[in-house]
Amino acid sequence: MRTTTLFNDNWLFTKENVTSTVTLPHTWNAEDGQTGPQMYYRGKCLYSKSFSKPSLQPGQQAWLEFRGVNSSARVVLNGVELAVHDGGYSTFRALLNGALRDENVLEVWVDNSANDRVYPQRADFTFYGGIYRDVYLIVTEVVHFDLSYFGGKGFQITPKLEGEDAEILFETWTTPGGDRVVASIEGVGETELTLTQQGDKLHGVGSLRIPQVHRWDGLKDPYLYHAKATAYVGAEAVDEVSDRFGCREFSFDPEQGFFLNGRSYPLRGVSRHQDRAGVGNALTREMHEEDMELILSMGANSIRLAHYQHDQYFYDLCDKKGIIAWAEIPYITVHMDGGRANTISQMTELITQNYNHASIICWALSNEITLNGVTEDLMENHRLLNDLVHRMDPTRVSAMANLFLLETDSPLVKLPDIRGYNLYYGWYVGDMTDNDKWFDEFHAKYPDTVIGLTEYGADSSIALQSPKPEKGDFTESYQAVYHEHMLEMFSTRPYIWGTYCWNMFEFAAAGRDEAGDPGKNHKGLITFDRSQKKDAYYIYKAWWSEEKFVHLCGSRYHDRIEPVTEIKAYTNLSEVTLYVDDKAFETKSGSHVFKFSVPISGVHSIKAVAGEYCDEMEIAKVSTPNPAYFASAEQVRNWFDPPRTDEMDKEGFLSINSTLGEIGATEQGAKILEGMMSRSPKANQAATQQNPAMQAMVARQPLKKVLQQGGFGLDEQQLRELNKMLNKIPKNNG
Repeated sequence: MRTTTLFNDNWLFTKENVTSTVTLPHTWNAEDGQTGPQMYYRGKCLYSKSFSKPSLQPGQQAWLEFRGVNSSARVVLNGVELAVHDGGYSTFRALLNGALRDENVLEVWVDNSANDRVYPQRADFTFYGGIYRDVYLIVTEVVHFDLSYFGGKGFQITPKLEGEDAEILFETWTTPGGDRVVASIEGVGETELTLTQQGDKLHGVGSLRIPQVHRWDGLKDPYLYHAKATAYVGAEAVDEVSDRFGCREFSFDPEQGFFLNGRSYPLRGVSRHQDRAGVGNALTREMHEEDMELILSMGANSIRLAHYQHDQYFYDLCDKKGIIAWAEIPYITVHMDGGRANTISQMTELITQNYNHASIICWALSNEITLNGVTEDLMENHRLLNDLVHRMDPTRVSAMANLFLLETDSPLVKLPDIRGYNLYYGWYVGDMTDNDKWFDEFHAKYPDTVIGLTEYGADSSIALQSPKPEKGDFTESYQAVYHEHMLEMFSTRPYIWGTYCWNMFEFAAAGRDEAGDPGKNHKGLITFDRSQKKDAYYIYKAWWSEEKFVHLCGSRYHDRIEPVTEIKAYTNLSEVTLYVDDKAFETKSGSHVFKFSVPISGVHSIKAVAGEYCDEMEIAKVSTPNPAYFASAEQVRNWFDPPRTDEMDKEGFLSINSTLGEIGATEQGAKILEGMMSRSPKANQAATQQNPAMQAMVARQPLKKVLQQGGFGLDEQQLRELNKMLNKIPKNNG
């Protein structure tokens, strides 16, 4: 019978000729991958380990199992190359026997440098290098469940529900020489499988029936069965594998959304990256568990596991907790003509290794892959992936998450079984209400098409606060207002099959330098180190969670310049009483969001009470704004100082407060815009110009807001000069 031993200790790590001792999991970008674009190392490093030959009986085999090495790996034992693997997020194995000696030197060359064939290469997250998941030494008999095929278990379980019963189909793949394979379900029974030769393996097929099956039913009842398969040579059991599985049905309706086991089950989801502050992607099981508990505490019932295959332990947690999971490969942002084989192998690994997970409902082909447009090679790549998904797993659906710039009538949108769009109206472009308009127009135009919202969000730093939150200010205050609107929008559109907030946690994006905190994407509802929940977390809890609570927003906005300040509470109860300095101020009835206008003159204690629950904070009236609350001094002036005369609108003429549409309608204004847009660092600018719907929406935006958020880097003097130029151009009122 096989033995499995953790192989994480006593590794030497060499980077740029400097060697240190490490314990796996390990990444060399735990720090520099989180601090900004100037210090992000991508290259080749060496992990090496000396070890004695494991005790092997005649005919036994020794394998190394790598659960995750990013992004390309070359495994060498005693100078003999054993395996090469491209793809940083899936399991692969190497057979040691041919190169084993009594004393051994193992080398694993790991490379996360840029190339044109292994995904991902361009995306808004850090590509951590390293052996960042566990490594195991597996010893098996010569007859064993297949360890060589795309990192799978060699044991596949397919439940088919038939009324109140279920037929459980088993498939196994074993090496030649075995006589029997028996599959069993704990508490149900066992069956001997029929074996036939399939290539160089024995393929086993059989089934067991479960009467009155106990269904896996989401958060409330995630019941799992335990199955195992045993291989025999004669009467001797020589290998055994096991797995848990769940019996459930799901479907999608273009009017009513997602259904689980025949009932409506709206997917209230978040997205998750697999890293955290100071650790990178080398997470412990305890960290995975903490992430899951935080997601559950908010009331979410679904997770988009982006943008790659996650740790098997986290998929196990999804199964165990009743979370619906979206699984995808890192075919992302920009299509590479030389990357087709890698997309096929990564999808094959994803499905092979995760087929038995009850939580997973779809295999996603790509994410925002059309940044540089849609080519025939890109289309063919997606057709091949879509066919592969249906061939390997007809029980689930294919899916895609589309860039918001992609036209809805593109053939790529129609290709998979289900689709979602990543929309950032109210953050990168447009207003929050443009999300409503987009879905209304899509559903009216394609009433028979299943559509979901696979990304949406707004960046915020918990240090930044505002009495006048607005798009682009990176404040905790605006992020909360944004998510208030999005939840209201979802509630009146049941046809949206699922929504996935981007993101549950802040994560490393080495190319970013925003909000005074470089190297991170700040859209998380919880901070990168998981220590602080932002206010926006609690509006989701108010809508989704059954756990009673009340939360006061703005506890980090202590110093307030406004004489009458807004105090806002979130709760899933129907009434809130606000106390100011221990005196009842006002009681309000409603749902989710409760707002109070409170005059302030000094230091005040604030308490919100809802039923048996309360929350407290302190605020203070100040005479000048606290500069720590704003991303720049210019923002402070914009919010609190009177407008300067040379920045005021001039009646009948353009200004920086005019919309892009108004400016572009004049010949002189159009030339100014053309010159400015040609210098925009935004990578999607060209695509925006080619998308009529996006053009119309951008045309409604004031130039000042576009400049603030578009990365143009104009200082105060440059803005004044630009405004003076525009003030000389009459508006086109025709």
